[in-house]
Amino acid sequence: MIESDRVHKILYGGDYNPEQWPEETWEEDMRLLALAHIDVVTLNVFSWATLQPDDDVYDFEKLDKIMDLVKKHGLKVCLATSTGAHPAWMARKHPDILRTEFSGMKRKFGCRHNSCPNSPTYQKYAVALASKLAERYKDCDNIVAWHISNEYGGVCYCENCERHFRDWLKDKYMTIDEVNRVWDTAFWGHTFYDFEDIVAPNVLSEHFDPSHTTFQGISLDYRRCNSDSILNCYRLEFDAIHTITPDIPITTNLMGAYQDLDYQKWASYMDFISWDNYPANDSPIEETAFKHDLMRGLKQGKPFALMEQTPSVTNWLPYNSLKRPGVMRLWSYQAVAHGADTIMFFQMKRSIGACEKYHGAVIDHVGHENTRVFREVAELGAELTKIGDLTLGARTEAKAAIVFDWDNWWATDYSAGPSIYLNYFDEVMNYYKAFHNLNIPVDLISVEDDLSGYAFVVAPLLYMVKSGYDEKVRQFVKNGGRFLTTFFSGYVDEHDLVTTGGYPGKLRDILGIWVEEEDALPKDVANSFTYEGASYPATVICDLLHTEGAEALSFYEKDFYAGMPTLTCNLFGKGYAYYVATRSNAEFYQTFIEEICAEASIEPIIKTPTCVEVTKRSNANGTFLFFLNHDGKKHDIILNHAGTDILTDVSYEKGGTLPLSAKGVAILRI
Repeated sequence: MIESDRVHKILYGGDYNPEQWPEETWEEDMRLLALAHIDVVTLNVFSWATLQPDDDVYDFEKLDKIMDLVKKHGLKVCLATSTGAHPAWMARKHPDILRTEFSGMKRKFGCRHNSCPNSPTYQKYAVALASKLAERYKDCDNIVAWHISNEYGGVCYCENCERHFRDWLKDKYMTIDEVNRVWDTAFWGHTFYDFEDIVAPNVLSEHFDPSHTTFQGISLDYRRCNSDSILNCYRLEFDAIHTITPDIPITTNLMGAYQDLDYQKWASYMDFISWDNYPANDSPIEETAFKHDLMRGLKQGKPFALMEQTPSVTNWLPYNSLKRPGVMRLWSYQAVAHGADTIMFFQMKRSIGACEKYHGAVIDHVGHENTRVFREVAELGAELTKIGDLTLGARTEAKAAIVFDWDNWWATDYSAGPSIYLNYFDEVMNYYKAFHNLNIPVDLISVEDDLSGYAFVVAPLLYMVKSGYDEKVRQFVKNGGRFLTTFFSGYVDEHDLVTTGGYPGKLRDILGIWVEEEDALPKDVANSFTYEGASYPATVICDLLHTEGAEALSFYEKDFYAGMPTLTCNLFGKGYAYYVATRSNAEFYQTFIEEICAEASIEPIIKTPTCVEVTKRSNANGTFLFFLNHDGKKHDIILNHAGTDILTDVSYEKGGTLPLSAKGVAILRI
């Protein structure tokens, strides 16, 4: 949430790039944005080349005009720092600013995300520009947020980064002996004698390809270091701006479940979370919901900003289908339903050149308001004006949580076995979909978050158990919580070193089991098990385990391990710990999660068809139930609460019928 006395409704707008157009067109743009009920624009995202044409030369004339123009027309501004792509002269004069690819290839000027995060040149000029922007526009009373850089990402393997990696390791481990220990360099005679021996792990050193490394510990630490390096670039600009405008919140636009950067670590340095949502037309609705909830979870449930989405089409997919009528509105409200306090687009006006000229926009190339997309944008804008501040700051209250951890994601990706089909993100999604389809609110939390407020915590594929986390789980279960984890959990510590003494390592006493072996099944092979009278597949991994106090709930039915447990439940203190020893299907996950939630007194918001998504947010103005019909046909929902739809002002009684048209939305205030 953009917490500011300058914000009184769901902000509606997005990226506007008037510098790409003749000045005589700007006034007409303002007329069109007003017709669409746009009230905020993101400016200056990629203007570094214009703002700084040489080392010590700055030119703010055009930006001054743009800032004056939007203020005159009553628009609020999310002001970007432009540091997402450096100018050509900078690459020519200072080649240390250019990145090196995983292959070892040094890049030339071009594209974006093209700056080495550990380049002293980049850091110097980026901070200088951020400072000058903050100083110049500090008194503009329509700036509601600072937007640093744009969609940070990627990895660099240049000499700057290699040197920084050595310094990062010195800070983290202090001695080369400790580095050798945590990386287990006795294997393959990899002992390092000096920090100068250490090189970046890429195809020139430890890797066969990006996913396969001979030394997981080295590659894992490099990913951590790269994420920290890029975060440091953000923090340098943040500090420079915050010193000058301490009362204006600062953010950068994240990218959902983006693997290269540990957003849980980044969140501490962002005043509010913002992110860019670009699902394909056939993306599962649960996956988009997951990413919204992941962003909400970065700040322990605080609302976030939807910084970008397309009003119609993207430009980078194999085929860029139109959003069908009603879908833009539906997906916009899906963001709000999961915690967004803004709805913003890329872009306000289509460019005429380069790779994004066919990416959707509020103002199309035809240049007028008589388009289907413009009409839909304007209609949504009118609804948001009507809603006003009713839902601002509303929170989601969840008694269930799913643990999502970037280190586990990286480590399982790098794991040398047991299966190429082992996928951390997919395994987390299997469990998230069950909660989502049951309309049970769930938080996505990190291993650093407190568990005491939850009744049920799920940690799929908790391969890496970091120091102290087992004790956090142990106390949670002892105090009455319910904890579930899965196959390939508890194997290693934070350095990717195996915890000896039997799997699942430090979780063994909590779960009351010992995993002796794991069988990796080929893609088209499945075992099976029966639970509550129904048969389910056992795929990808089948753990061969022995109970050590746990109760077996189900058993394998095939192969030499037929009769060994697939599901277990262990009474531990006042709580219960569950283990799922294999991957199964959606029907099983929904059945199992629904049963455990019922035992933990966690109830669905309301029961609906799977295609109708329901969420709940509450603030001082009341509790709001969001009904989102993702189906292409109408559904009638029998209500378990009385309430009034804030979009239509129609009131409904408890037990009454809420009609949801195809792709329809209702927001009941109860």
